[in-house]
Amino acid sequence: MDSKKVKKAVSLEGFISIALFLLFFILMGRTMGTDNMFNTIMRTAHDLLLNTVFFIMAIAVVAGALAGLLSEFGVIAIINKVLSPLMKPLYDLPGASALGMVTTYLSDNPAIITLAEDKGFKRYFRKYQIPALTNLGTAFGMGLIVTTFMMGQKSPIGENFVAAALIGNLGAVIGSIISVRIMLYFTKKYYGKDQWASDEMSENVDILNYREIREGNIGSRILASMLEGGKTGVDMGLSIIPGVLMICTLVLMLTNGPSATGAYTGAAFEGVPVLPWIGGKLSFIIEPLLGFKSAEAIAFPITSLGAVGAAISLVPNFLQRGLIGGNEIAVFTAMGMCWSGYLSTHVAMMDALKSRELTGKAILSHTIGGLAAGIASHLIYVLIF
Repeated sequence: MDSKKVKKAVSLEGFISIALFLLFFILMGRTMGTDNMFNTIMRTAHDLLLNTVFFIMAIAVVAGALAGLLSEFGVIAIINKVLSPLMKPLYDLPGASALGMVTTYLSDNPAIITLAEDKGFKRYFRKYQIPALTNLGTAFGMGLIVTTFMMGQKSPIGENFVAAALIGNLGAVIGSIISVRIMLYFTKKYYGKDQWASDEMSENVDILNYREIREGNIGSRILASMLEGGKTGVDMGLSIIPGVLMICTLVLMLTNGPSATGAYTGAAFEGVPVLPWIGGKLSFIIEPLLGFKSAEAIAFPITSLGAVGAAISLVPNFLQRGLIGGNEIAVFTAMGMCWSGYLSTHVAMMDALKSRELTGKAILSHTIGGLAAGIASHLIYVLIF
């Protein structure tokens, strides 16, 4: 039986899409000028590809190589052993789930799904705990890349962002605990507390006490692990191109205004400042909760809902314009990690875990967790600095 989902070729959503499409381009074109609007779209996308995507890809390759090396020689296994005793009291998850945190931190959200399909990993879990792996993994997705990117940013006033990025990591941990705990409240009601996720004992290697290594001597293992990890970084760098070019171009055009002269010229990064206007209206909430000193900064968390790779590409432009500082870097790191494009991955991840019916609950839990991560990072940053 064909499992593809189909709809009528002509339906209401088609007409709504046409109306919204025309509305957007007509309003933007009237403000910017049609020629300027299309020139800005192309030039912004081109600039993002050359100066942002390839930079992120370079970071992803280096981070991937490092992750492969750490995994090959057991550093990740040590980290897993250290974190395991904390998992039950903090997350109400078995110690094995710490491995999922480390794995997704070094790669991306769906990496935890691969672990969840392993019998040796799954046997430690109750059935109600399995769907919460989506929230746990997403809270740390692309963590190493986001953190490294934030640490490497240059401030026009010489501010160092290493401490801010580390505070953001702590905020992401707090957000992940809240997200997972809320999700477990829903899953316990749905599945009950007693049923195990798998009754089968794994015939594979116990992944908590043993790890696979590559064939060959130490030199060949070093080379192979670094090259394979770097290749993962290339794949990840290529995979973020559509998100960065499409989402980030749209967000930038809804964030920035005209050129410095006050006129539209069709140059890259011009736009109509809709999001700052929305941010200004919400400033009475945003300022005390997240501490943003500029309304434009709201573009980062909004973009990270769909693609954190696109969101971090906004940061250099914000820094050059003096719109953000250390507090924003801490909040961006926390919310970028915790949300990490969850709107675009949660559905597929929940489907892979055979928990499609709880997708809405997972998204709700993670929305609250991401906001909590940003608020916690802001409060910690204020207390320290």
